[in-house]
Amino acid sequence: MTIRADVVVIGVGVAGLAAGLAAQRAGRSVVVLSKTAPRRGATATYYAQGGVAVVLPDTDDSVAAHVADTLAAGGGLCDADAVTSIVADGYRAVADLAAAGARFDTGPDGRWSLTREGGHHRRRIIHAGGDATGAEVQRALDHAAATLDIRARHTATALLHDGAQITGVAVLTPDGPDIVAAPSVILATGGLGHLYRATTNPDASTGDGVALALWAGAQAADLEFIQFHPTMLFDGAAGGRRPLITEALRGEGARLLDADGEPIMAGIHPLGDLAPRDVVAAAIDARLRATGADCAYLDARGVADVARRFPTVTALCVAIGVDPARQLIPVTPGAHYSCGGVSTDPYGRTTMPGLFAAGEVARTGMHGANRLASNSLLEGLVVGGRAGVAAAEHALSAGPATPGPETSAPRAAIDRAELQRVMSTEVSVLRDGPGLAAAAEKLDRARPLTPRTRRDFEDAALTTVAAAVVAAAAHRAESRGCHHRADFPDTDDGQAHSVPLRLDDTRDARVA
Repeated sequence: MTIRADVVVIGVGVAGLAAGLAAQRAGRSVVVLSKTAPRRGATATYYAQGGVAVVLPDTDDSVAAHVADTLAAGGGLCDADAVTSIVADGYRAVADLAAAGARFDTGPDGRWSLTREGGHHRRRIIHAGGDATGAEVQRALDHAAATLDIRARHTATALLHDGAQITGVAVLTPDGPDIVAAPSVILATGGLGHLYRATTNPDASTGDGVALALWAGAQAADLEFIQFHPTMLFDGAAGGRRPLITEALRGEGARLLDADGEPIMAGIHPLGDLAPRDVVAAAIDARLRATGADCAYLDARGVADVARRFPTVTALCVAIGVDPARQLIPVTPGAHYSCGGVSTDPYGRTTMPGLFAAGEVARTGMHGANRLASNSLLEGLVVGGRAGVAAAEHALSAGPATPGPETSAPRAAIDRAELQRVMSTEVSVLRDGPGLAAAAEKLDRARPLTPRTRRDFEDAALTTVAAAVVAAAAHRAESRGCHHRADFPDTDDGQAHSVPLRLDDTRDARVA
């Protein structure tokens, strides 16, 4: 039985719900697909601790200053016009969210409290619940989205199109395969952290949106730029999702130390412990490689009233037997955020008519080679809402869609544990040519797979996206942003451009 809608949104995090609500407000019928069951912690949005980077009126901050910090972190690959457009629209988007019920922390004067994170030269991060901003953003959007038609346990397995534009989505439901016919589809599937053994991402972050777009013939870009959060809580676990320790702790004075108690960031960057994430993650990784230690440490003992200001972090630490007010917090870099993704403009439009993308799955030009802290929720709110409006407009002009049968070629996959081992060993914080070649050879051995379950689909998506990441990383023979090549340690001005990718006729990822 075919489901019909004007707009289909795939994903229920900040970008997906912002998009769905905007499309609904524009008068279009909307169906939202979620491959997970309704539960807390199902989205990456929920786990965002730091906050939302936004320029507030009547402060010493400015759009120009926020743009400058974003461009500096982006390693020369941000689209300055896109950054300016999104940053300038940030306060409106956040004010709309607050009007919808989001409650941000305030100071004695009743104004939103501001903190600072790595790469920012101003205190411009608003937060909620101390360090539970994502949970509050998700709560407010979930409440507002009660009017949307959200289909849980519905896994989108293919984008349907007529060769010229989108016509719908093939879906695996609890009752079997189905089709959602729609002229507009918005990808808001989040990231690809489960390419790696250890990640801050929830289980659903398996690169689905990038794979769906590539399989349909759309373009992706900058997939080599995967941000490793410098301070993922180290608890000795072998893999899976691990909690992050928010950068805002360092904004309030916490310092990174090695196993001997020596400061890790001394002399490495003018901003010290508040250097951009790629710099901090690389410094920790280098120190761990040099010393053979399992982890580094974050010293938050000097942060005033740490348990009240950072209740989430405190609870996470106490759960592994660490009191951050009295003891060092064990941390290590972990796969956190994909700075690249499906190529879009600042309004979510992709290279395929009728297909839109927003949030972490998209490459708008906002993040370039390295995302500035707390710009992710900002981008999700702004571009998610814009994509919803653009998708509604396209649906109105295109009219009802009539999807044909799925025409995707058989997909391929390798064992997930082996894929994660290869990516974690060869395509992590530090890469080199031989390691990338070894990873590509392993991925080339993927076996054909006809996905029949969500797990099958995710394995195929991970394999496709892993191959694309490896192809992009091998092509970029330099170190820039959060892409570090041991064999090309310097930045090459001649490579200050994005690397677009598509699948070729053999379904292999190739630089476009």
